[in-house]
Amino acid sequence: MSVGEPVAGEGPRAELERVRVWTAERLTALWRCALLCLRAFLGPAVLLAVLAVLLAFAVQGVVGRLTVLPYLAAGGCALAAAAFGLGRRNARWSRRQAAQWFGVRLPESYDPLPPLEQGDRGHWWSGHAYHRRRWTAQVSRHVHRALRDPGTWRDQAWLLANPVAAGLTAGVAAGLFAAGVPVTGLAFVNLLDSYPFEKPGIAQALLLGLAAAAAGLVLAPYALRLHTRWMRHFLDPEDGATRAELAERVQHLTASRADAVGDQAAELRRIERDLHDGAQARLVAIGMTLGTIEHLMDTDAPAARALLADARQASHKALQELRDLVRGIHPPVLAERGLADAVRALALDSPLPVEVCADLPERPPAPVEAAAYFCVCELLANAAKHSGARQVWVDLLHRAGSLRITVTDDGRGGADPARGSGLRGIGRRLGTFDGVLALSSPPGGPTTVTMELPCASSSPRTSTSSGKA
Repeated sequence: MSVGEPVAGEGPRAELERVRVWTAERLTALWRCALLCLRAFLGPAVLLAVLAVLLAFAVQGVVGRLTVLPYLAAGGCALAAAAFGLGRRNARWSRRQAAQWFGVRLPESYDPLPPLEQGDRGHWWSGHAYHRRRWTAQVSRHVHRALRDPGTWRDQAWLLANPVAAGLTAGVAAGLFAAGVPVTGLAFVNLLDSYPFEKPGIAQALLLGLAAAAAGLVLAPYALRLHTRWMRHFLDPEDGATRAELAERVQHLTASRADAVGDQAAELRRIERDLHDGAQARLVAIGMTLGTIEHLMDTDAPAARALLADARQASHKALQELRDLVRGIHPPVLAERGLADAVRALALDSPLPVEVCADLPERPPAPVEAAAYFCVCELLANAAKHSGARQVWVDLLHRAGSLRITVTDDGRGGADPARGSGLRGIGRRLGTFDGVLALSSPPGGPTTVTMELPCASSSPRTSTSSGKA
């Protein structure tokens, strides 16, 4: 038997498996259709029962010549409370149903309940009026929000429209199947009893029942999807899912902007402190030394020459500190050679052996490069200080508009962002660019930190694609 020849019996078994899966999916859809219809008609049925009781009390009051106004008022309040409560519950079940069955998110968009506050005179503010008693203020704010909230009225509209939508979609599919199965069964039994076809119309009834059951089985998934579209039209006419995503996006951008501003302010304070305590102090000392040399030039030339040597050494140290400071702001190798060579330079300066493998066909934008560089710098410093590792691997990959960096060490593991600010700072830095950080550090190691930043290439590559440091 050749390699490409199918195994005997595999085709029929696969076909039977596909039929089984198809049938199971359709039967599940039919069960959901029946459940949907039951839930859709339950709310209106309860409202009709409450209305029937209310009318019965009214008729009894009229017949008995009693005052029916108290009964009507109490019944009207009970009917309104039942309608609003059932509408909210029916809408929540529909949203949960859409999310579980089809992954369609229909967020709740209700007006917030105003806080209950007590004034200086002891009156309670419900959000629109003052009340003497707390319970009246609570009832007033609930009623006021229910009457003015568009989301609540959408729930009421869906409570009344849901039975119609369910009947025209899921009800049709479930009804065809429910009617076709018993008709098929009865026709088949009669066909066996009347062989050879003594009773007319049995074969037609059998075919009709099979056709109805098959139609209900086939239409069930499409009926559910159509019902979900109508549900979305009623419960989310303004595409609340998109608005909720936009609100979440705005909140994330606000937090990342605050982190970026805070990091920038901290960086400026660090630069100012380094300049004040390092290069500035050395330059001041050089100025004082030059003043002393000026006075010693005529009186003590050897001492002046010694001070000149000290001033030259101090100027060299000040220049080195300025270079280190500039390298900490934006390394020249990063600007000239790109991220891959800048990381290799970091690897050469690291006390641990670091292997760098880079696949960067093109250079990412400069801000992304800088963020990635300093994140790798922080991770290498952490590995050298805390991990107890003997080897570190750094992988850089740029594909499909995303820069992916993986830093792995063979240390003791157990890294936890909650116990230090380094990893949290890296996460905040990445969040400024919509980047993400993933940490895997089981006890005993290894520790793997994966960073991913969305970006677009800005220029062709200026360094080699891979190599070891």
